[in-house]
Amino acid sequence: MNPSNETIHFFYLILLLLGITSTSIAAEWSGNLSTEVRGFKNNAPSDQQEDLYSSIAFKPEFFHQWENGQSITFSAFGRASDNNESRTRADIRELYWNYSADAWELRLGIRKIFWGVTESVHLVDIINQTDLVEGFYGEEKLGQPMLNFAWITDLGTTDFFILPGFRERNFSSQDARLRPALPINSNNAVYESSREKQRIDAAVRWSHYFGDWDIGISHFYGTSREPRLVFESGRLVPNYDIINQTGLDLQSTLGSWLWKTEIIRRSSNIKTYYASAIGLEYSFFDLNSTGVDIGLVTEWLYDSREQQATTPFDNDTMFGLRFALNDAQSAEFLAAIIIDNNNKGNIFSLEASRRVGEQFKLSIEANLFQNIDTNTLLASFANDDYAQIELAYYF
Repeated sequence: MNPSNETIHFFYLILLLLGITSTSIAAEWSGNLSTEVRGFKNNAPSDQQEDLYSSIAFKPEFFHQWENGQSITFSAFGRASDNNESRTRADIRELYWNYSADAWELRLGIRKIFWGVTESVHLVDIINQTDLVEGFYGEEKLGQPMLNFAWITDLGTTDFFILPGFRERNFSSQDARLRPALPINSNNAVYESSREKQRIDAAVRWSHYFGDWDIGISHFYGTSREPRLVFESGRLVPNYDIINQTGLDLQSTLGSWLWKTEIIRRSSNIKTYYASAIGLEYSFFDLNSTGVDIGLVTEWLYDSREQQATTPFDNDTMFGLRFALNDAQSAEFLAAIIIDNNNKGNIFSLEASRRVGEQFKLSIEANLFQNIDTNTLLASFANDDYAQIELAYYF
């Protein structure tokens, strides 16, 4: 389990000492227990792989608050999979102490930080490591140890981050689907920093709003969460470079229109490049007085590295259709397609969910890979069309 047991015990001790003399005013447990089945349309290309995978997951959460502005937040994640060893593990997503004053906040511990506004990619979101085995699009993140100080003024909020304890990216094992064609030798990862995982990274972000516009400007300096995969002796070896990344995220709500932009500049000893995601969304609210909301989404994704990019989205366009029924079951539906503007390959995705009774939620997800070029990063997924269903119990 990551972080190490020593780190976890250290944070537990700090949180206990900080809160032991205070009086509790609120404490609650919540979370969910879920079961998931994922099936693949095509036969597995390898005897190590299966066509059907099932698993169970547990996500407990705890929040505890005191009268003097202090609080503790804890969340964990564990999954057990019947025939996919890379998805069988446990992780602390968050375990941190927070102190809130009028003009500042201080947070210490393991946290998840999200930056970004676009739908299909989150270029500026760089603090946490991606939990790649949980989802193809990298939405899930690992917890990151940090010290975070937020300075709040009329001119905006400035967050300062000190980030000790680097966490490596996890990759699907050879018995899993949605894995690279070549095995990845994670045990021999190469670091540019001589301190390797012990290097202390830093970041800062300023955010504010001006009328209908929300803006964030960020900078990160440290070990890249995204490794370069270098071919050595028949395997891919993760290489973690030291990078500087400056990011801009911008969003504007103008009536029924929502304009979104994310732009980054990332530099290292290997290469300097730019990437962007620019999009808009138009919503039809309460269509024909039915309570149904429909959103039309489009985004253009660009990476100046083009064919050398470490992401498959170097010149792509996304079109999406979102439904929210706003009914008692909170039924939602999102269909999207990402089209490669260079070779016309595409990914079609579908997400749908609704509550079942008071404490259950049913979710469906599907991804289809169509006309995938054999020279692209998606080539190893071309045979991995899949659909999955999840039933979660919330408490």
